[in-house]
Amino acid sequence: MFKAIGKFFRAIGYLFTGKVDAKRKELSKNPAVIQATYDRIVNEKKARIQQYKDAVARMITQEEKKLSKLRSLSDEVNHLEKLKEGAAAKARITVQELKAQGMSMEQIKSNDDYMRCLAAFNDFSSTLTEKQEHITELETDVAEISGNVKNHKVQLQQLLREIDKIKEEAAATVADVITSKEEEEIADMLSGISDDRTSKELEEMRDLRDQSKAQARVSREMAGTDTAAQEREFLEYARTGVSSDEFDQLIGLADEADSVAAPKQNEIDAKLPE
Repeated sequence: MFKAIGKFFRAIGYLFTGKVDAKRKELSKNPAVIQATYDRIVNEKKARIQQYKDAVARMITQEEKKLSKLRSLSDEVNHLEKLKEGAAAKARITVQELKAQGMSMEQIKSNDDYMRCLAAFNDFSSTLTEKQEHITELETDVAEISGNVKNHKVQLQQLLREIDKIKEEAAATVADVITSKEEEEIADMLSGISDDRTSKELEEMRDLRDQSKAQARVSREMAGTDTAAQEREFLEYARTGVSSDEFDQLIGLADEADSVAAPKQNEIDAKLPE
């Protein structure tokens, strides 16, 4: 029993779903609905493209930041190169001065001025190496980001062209649907199976014309115009007949007509009972 009830409700659900789906399909053929659907698709694609643009813009921002850092590091490297050369130049002068004083190489290397120049040179060298490595990393990152940005710009251009194509497709689809609908209505009207409003109006106008004719005929009969017309017709026949008799008499055909008519009258009298 419960299974039967369940099947019953499922059948109702299927029926309802089928009717809704059929109604949706029928409604989706409406040109206004089609245009609205395409507009919604275009708006959704525009929204996604805008998100895409924002992501590309953030990539460009990162690229610009790295480029700025790269320029700053390049300036620092140039400055360190000068400091390094300055430390080396100072060390050479110090060594020359200490040699002039007769110091040995061991004494020179243990000299405070020499050791200070050496420490500065080594510090500048190590810092310079770190910054050069950082510059290499930044250059790699900038090149990668720049390539990605170019590719994404190409993708964006293709997506924008796709939106233009969708707009053109929307216009063509709406036009095709309207044309097909008109052709279908015309074909149905010609085959006599159409429920088109214009066909019904034509039928109503034809019925109205027939009804008007019938009403006019009834009005004529009620007014006696038909009887008067018959009387005029009979009088016309009588007048034509009298004129013909007079003409026959004038040309001598009246006697022959009487002789022909007499036997016929005698025959009629003979047939009559006494």
